[in-house]
Amino acid sequence: MRSLSKILLPVDFSERSLGAARYVRLLATAAGAEAILLHVVVPLPLQFGPMDVASMPVPEIYRSQIELFQKDLDGLRDTAFADMRARTVLLEGDPAARIVEFAHREGAGLIVMPTHGYGPFRRFILGSNTAKVLHDADCPVWTGVHLGEAAPDAVALKHVLCAVDLGAQSVPSLIWAEGLRKLFGARLTVMHVTAAVPPSENEVAQRANLRWAAERELRAVLDSFRSTLTESGTTAPDLLIEAGDPAQTICGAAARLNADVVVIGRGSAAGVFGRLRTNAYAIIRQSPCPVVSV
Repeated sequence: MRSLSKILLPVDFSERSLGAARYVRLLATAAGAEAILLHVVVPLPLQFGPMDVASMPVPEIYRSQIELFQKDLDGLRDTAFADMRARTVLLEGDPAARIVEFAHREGAGLIVMPTHGYGPFRRFILGSNTAKVLHDADCPVWTGVHLGEAAPDAVALKHVLCAVDLGAQSVPSLIWAEGLRKLFGARLTVMHVTAAVPPSENEVAQRANLRWAAERELRAVLDSFRSTLTESGTTAPDLLIEAGDPAQTICGAAARLNADVVVIGRGSAAGVFGRLRTNAYAIIRQSPCPVVSV
């Protein structure tokens, strides 16, 4: 598991940010990490689009915005992270690009940010900034559609579900999931989803063969994962293999198991089993709990 000495929280001052802050507090407290609250100010020409800003009192407007953002950012730090190591940062430019650049420069171990959908269809909209950060960030990203709904007493990590596609990102995902398990004393379930078998005379045999092959591959990945561990105390996770659509099956299992977080890989997929990468956004949108994409 990558060091969690620094956790980055991009803030847009919405209820989503407040919900995400609760998870940052939970993680930072357990890991002894520093919380960094970041707000990116969009330049005025970009805010007003084609309007002529030359005739506007730009310096005054911009200075007022900066002062307000800094005040609100400091206020969130003082209320949500009063007794912890936390600092605030204001940057200017494209939000997604600045978030990724800052996380890389600071060596952040995790970015925590909510999705950005609106209205009745918000669960089906990932949000352009979140999508860009997920695509470009070189550290894990913790996100989800329900972060803004998280009540303080409902934020916990008792059960970690790690979904692997048996590709290159499976071991890094398992390392992260195991890190969360040890950090919180949680239960860990490792899951793989195989392709659904269409109805046929050999349906039962085909399903059994596919499951057998997947279980063999999964155990090989688990053996490779265990070989990377340098600390003792690793316990055998629960294993779960199901067939169906990856996003629906994983999210269904997360709800059924009452998982508190789902860990997935978002790197390059490999082989016939490598299907999670193309389903990562769907998993994040549909998951009943936060998703860490590694």
